[in-house]
Amino acid sequence: MSNISTHTAAKAYKNARPADRLTLNVGRVTCLLGVVLPLLLIGVLKFTQVEIDALKPLINGTPWLAWLYSVFGFAGTSYLLGTVELFTALMFIASFWSVRAGLAAGFLGALTFATTASTLFALPIWEAASGGFPYLNFVGSFLIKDIALLGISLAVLGESLIKTRAGAN
Repeated sequence: MSNISTHTAAKAYKNARPADRLTLNVGRVTCLLGVVLPLLLIGVLKFTQVEIDALKPLINGTPWLAWLYSVFGFAGTSYLLGTVELFTALMFIASFWSVRAGLAAGFLGALTFATTASTLFALPIWEAASGGFPYLNFVGSFLIKDIALLGISLAVLGESLIKTRAGAN
């Protein structure tokens, strides 16, 4: 994004009607809540036996993730993922006040959701009983949302990069 378009966007925001700015701000907060809540709630679950067991077919069924079990074990892999998810959620919250936190949140969120979305290419996600594509099964329904969460993470990362290059802290 060039300085001209950044300047134009800032000017447009400043000159926007209060109701329009409110709508944008509520939308931003809602987007961040949509990322933070799953990261917090699912991140906490990663420390339970139920989630450790639930991850096994997902991770074992994804060739580029299966190595995690040989390095960290079942529980260790789940704890690692949970720790990253909880830290990322905290960085998203802190991104309201800190550009550096926004950089960390955007990067870690993008990495997390790109990884989970990539499992859509390795796991069976189509409901065979309904005729397959385009009918998602439970796994596909659970994972497809990560594409939107990836987009929000990239938007936070991009906004934070722009602010960093503009000299914000």
